[in-house]
Amino acid sequence: MSIKAFCKATFVRPFQQDNLNFLLTNRLPRALVTRLVGRLAKVEQPLVRDLSLAVWQVFADLDLSEAARSEFRSLNDCFTRELKPGARPVDPDPAVLVSPCDALVGACGPVCGEEVLQVKGSPYSLRELLVHPSLVDRYRNGTYVTLRLTSSMYHRFHAPADGRVTHVTYVAGDTWNTNPITVKRIERLFCKNERAIVQLALAGSSGEAPVLTLVAVASILVASIRLHGLDPLLHLGYHGPRELPCDRSFARGEEMGWFELGSTIVVLAPPGYALCDGLTEGAAIKMGERLLRAPL
Repeated sequence: MSIKAFCKATFVRPFQQDNLNFLLTNRLPRALVTRLVGRLAKVEQPLVRDLSLAVWQVFADLDLSEAARSEFRSLNDCFTRELKPGARPVDPDPAVLVSPCDALVGACGPVCGEEVLQVKGSPYSLRELLVHPSLVDRYRNGTYVTLRLTSSMYHRFHAPADGRVTHVTYVAGDTWNTNPITVKRIERLFCKNERAIVQLALAGSSGEAPVLTLVAVASILVASIRLHGLDPLLHLGYHGPRELPCDRSFARGEEMGWFELGSTIVVLAPPGYALCDGLTEGAAIKMGERLLRAPL
């Protein structure tokens, strides 16, 4: 048995038991641990870097074959890696919006009034998630998709279509784990965690009202969100302002920002948009693949 296989059998498999996983990743000082890991991840000392990467590879099926570089300065440098050119072809069909990131699809489908599902049988309110009543009105009876980025995935997110980010709202909050075990146990988790609400007006849409909204939800160990077009790094140490006007245009598939590890993006579209064929809960999707079909 290899050393990696031994470590997985000894440490990883017990950790994957639901009760133990939940306790170890949630019943601890989440904000403090997140800050400490964030600092450790940025350390560029070779021994610390190599040990951190080795531990990460024991707990995650990390594939770096698509990475633009093979060497990294730190754990964080590897987390936020860029990919080789052409690694994520973007669907050219103008009638569809593409996935902003690599992810596993979580709950998705029609918004029922103002309610969406965290998991089956566990609803939460757009009013609590989005803060602004005008956004709630826009997505009432619309469509939503929950996209979960795992720790080993590519962590950058991109524009689903040509458009312009017009406004970002930063909501300070908790850092509950966003893995399936915790999402099933903690009600309204996405409304409790730190998040950035990114409003995107699509090219060709009338007025300044956003067509899409991307809610980038932070998680334990990953309460740090970088958005192009904004100067501040949004993280647990950020104290405001909460409302951040923005005027940054993005081409379809262009990088919008990144998480420093893995987390969740909730994509919201107004009535008339529909899920693309084959998009179901549990499916894997890559950035640039078909996500939502625009109204005819």
